Amino acid sequence: MAISTGDILGHTQVGVYLSVVDDVLFYPRSLDDASIEMLTQSFEMEMQPFLVGGSSLLGSLLSGNSKGIAVADIATEEDLDELTSFCDVVVLESGVNAAGNLIECNAYGAVVSPVVPSEGVEMISEVLGVDAMHSKVAGHDTVGSMLVANGNGVLAHPDITREEAEAIESVMKVPVMVGTVTFGSPFVGAGCASSDTHALVGSGSTGPELNRIEDALGLI
Repeated sequence: MAISTGDILGHTQVGVYLSVVDDVLFYPRSLDDASIEMLTQSFEMEMQPFLVGGSSLLGSLLSGNSKGIAVADIATEEDLDELTSFCDVVVLESGVNAAGNLIECNAYGAVVSPVVPSEGVEMISEVLGVDAMHSKVAGHDTVGSMLVANGNGVLAHPDITREEAEAIESVMKVPVMVGTVTFGSPFVGAGCASSDTHALVGSGSTGPELNRIEDALGLI
């Protein structure tokens, strides 16, 4: 199936713990064997156990594509060495560092929280090799919690404005659709992790929610 449901480390906020970067799925080192097997069979992509500065919140702290990865400045030198074996890395600093919460990207573009300074957006654009722009989503700064993007589409918080959606479609070059996860949560980025071919959504998500996610992310 192109979509599955489950929890990570006992939480429905699967997008907080997992980070899909191009064809690699980064998952917490403490994940149990059954969950690792579930992810392996579901995503059918390279699996990489990882921590950022000892934290399992990879979805909140990492964001990237095939050309580059943005990571929080709590990453250790060892973490950075490991990440640079995949691609170029940019470190978000000065307290504005939760890269996965503040950036949503695909292979074509990146949406960056307004709390990231303009020079940071320029660096993110350069390292990820895509156009990047400042935007809120539904009035929120934590754009990574409000969006799930892949190479086919973007799933967005239901309260996204038309102007925000049009700007995001322009920079990410894929259509935007709204939806919810885990029985009505609008924080779709926290409750879903997706590649171009598969998505994992937190348990408790309804059939209509899953159908909407499949449509939005082009998984059908």
